[in-house]
Amino acid sequence: MFILSCKPVKNMLDEAVNSFHFHKDAAFDGLYPEHIQGLSQRHWTPLEVAKKASAFLALPNAKILDIGSGVGKFCIIAGFYHPQTFFYGVEQRKELVRFSQMVNEEVNLANVGFIHGNLTAIDFKAYDHFYFFNSFHENIEPGGRIDNTVNTSSELYVYYSRFLIEMMDEKPAGTRLVTFHGREKQIPASFHLVDHAFSGRLKMWIKK
Repeated sequence: MFILSCKPVKNMLDEAVNSFHFHKDAAFDGLYPEHIQGLSQRHWTPLEVAKKASAFLALPNAKILDIGSGVGKFCIIAGFYHPQTFFYGVEQRKELVRFSQMVNEEVNLANVGFIHGNLTAIDFKAYDHFYFFNSFHENIEPGGRIDNTVNTSSELYVYYSRFLIEMMDEKPAGTRLVTFHGREKQIPASFHLVDHAFSGRLKMWIKK
C-alpha cells in the first residue's frame, strides 16, 4: 500500500515544466511509456474531463477517491489544478500503480497518492467525495480489458456494482460523486444528478 507523504514545494522551474505537461492530452500522456500512451484514448480520463470533474469535487482539504485509478491520470491532473484538495486513487493492477507513482514523482505533487488493492478493501469512510470512470465495465466486455492480469467476470461486475451502491448509500448528505461513462443503475437513489457535461457522458451527483 502506498501512503501519501510530504514532498518539497515546487519551485518556479517545476511549475513551468508542469504547465507544459498539463496543456493537452498528448503532452501529459507523453509522461508514460509508449504502450501506456496507446491505451489513453479508451481507458484514461481525458484532460478536459478531468479538469471539469475535479472542479466539481475539489473542496478545500477534502479527500477525493478515484475508484479504479488506472495510471493515475485523473488524480494527477486534478491534483495539479487543485493543490488544496487531496486526490487518491485505488487500483488493483500493481504495474499501473507503479506508473502512477512514477509520473507523480516526475511532476512532484504532494497532494496526490495511490493505493494498490481492490476497492472492496478500502475504507470509504476515510474519503469525502468520489470519481468513477466505470472501471467495472471490463468485466462484461472482455475485448475492452486493459490486460489479462486480473480476474474478470459478469459476476464480478454485479458484485462490484452492488458494493459501490452500498458504500455510497452509507455516505452522509452532501457527498459528491462524478461518473464518466457510468450507468445510472450503479448510482443509489439517494444521489441526485445536479449537472452533466460532454454530451451527458460526465455526470455530477450530490447525495441529498
